[in-house]
Amino acid sequence: MSASVGRPPFYLGIDLGGTNVKSGVVDDDGQPRSSISIKTHADRGPEAGIATLAEAGRQAVEASGLSWDEIVGVGLGSPGTMDIPAGMLLDPPNLPGWQNLPIRDLLAARLGKPTVLQNDANAAAYGEYWAGAGKGVTSLVLFTLGTGVGGGIVERGRIIEGSHSHGGECGHIVIQMENGRQCGCGGYGHLEAYASATALVKRALEALELTDEPTALRKHLAEGRLSARSINEASLAGDSLAGLLMRETAHYLAVGAVCMMHTINPDMILFAGGMSNAGPEFMELIREGVKRMAFPLPASKTLIDYATLGEEAGYIGAAGCARMAFGPGKLSDD
Repeated sequence: MSASVGRPPFYLGIDLGGTNVKSGVVDDDGQPRSSISIKTHADRGPEAGIATLAEAGRQAVEASGLSWDEIVGVGLGSPGTMDIPAGMLLDPPNLPGWQNLPIRDLLAARLGKPTVLQNDANAAAYGEYWAGAGKGVTSLVLFTLGTGVGGGIVERGRIIEGSHSHGGECGHIVIQMENGRQCGCGGYGHLEAYASATALVKRALEALELTDEPTALRKHLAEGRLSARSINEASLAGDSLAGLLMRETAHYLAVGAVCMMHTINPDMILFAGGMSNAGPEFMELIREGVKRMAFPLPASKTLIDYATLGEEAGYIGAAGCARMAFGPGKLSDD
C-alpha cells in the first residue's frame, strides 16, 4: 500500500499470525497509511519472533513515509491465551515455545515506543468498530471464521476483555450439551467445533461416508481440494449435500449470534475470515435463523452482516488499541 495523506497522530499496528505478521501505520481516523506482510517463522522461537515483529513495524513505518518521532504508540494483536494487563503471552497454540512470554515489553524495548497487547480477534473487532463495517455503531460483536472461530466484543468504544483476559471468546459458546463434537481447544460442544472451516470439512467427510448419493464433494475429495470454499461453491452450483452442509453451518452461526444478542444486545453482529466469502445467500440464511430464534425486538433491530476490512482489520484494530492507550483522547480506567 502506498503512503497517502492522513490525519495525525499516527499509530503502528502489528497483527501476529502463526504464518504471517501484518503491520501498518494508521492515522487518527483509522485509515491505513501503509500495509506490509512478512513471514512469522514462528518455529524459530520467541527471540527471533520478537525480531520479526520489530522488523515488520520498521518496514511499515518506512513505507508510510513518516519518521519514528511521528508514531505515538504501538498496538500488537496476538493469538493465544494471554494476560493482557501484564502484556504476557501464556500458551499460544500456533507459536511453539512462546509460553509465558512478556511480549509487550520485549517489543516495546525493540521499537522504543509504548506498546499495548491485545487478543487478535478483539483487535479485529475494534478495527471494524473504528473504521470498518461497524463505524458509527455503539456496540458490535465480531465472529472470525477460519481454522477456528474467534470473536471480539466492543461496547461503547471499549473492548470487553473480561477479568482474566478471556472476554469475547465467542467461538467457545457451548451450542450442544450432549454428545458434543470436540473443539480444537479440547472442550466439547463449542460453536467452533461445528461452524469453523475446519469443522465444515470434517462434517462433509462424515456425510460422504454415510451416503451414496451423487455429489460434487466426492470428486473434490478425490482431487484433494475438499475445503470450505469448495463446499460453498458446490452449494451455490446446486449440489444438495453441499447445500445441506452450508444450511447447517448457517444455523450454528445463527445460534451463536443469538446467544450474543441475548447477552450483549449489540447494534451489530459481523462475520469475518475465510468463511465470510460464502456470499449473500449464506448471510441471509444466518439472518433467517436469527429471526426464528431471537427475541423479536433485537431480531428486528440488530444488524447482521459481513465485516469489510478483511485481513487489514487486525493491524488497524491493534493501532486503534494504541490510540486508546496512548493517544490524546485515551480512555481512562474509570
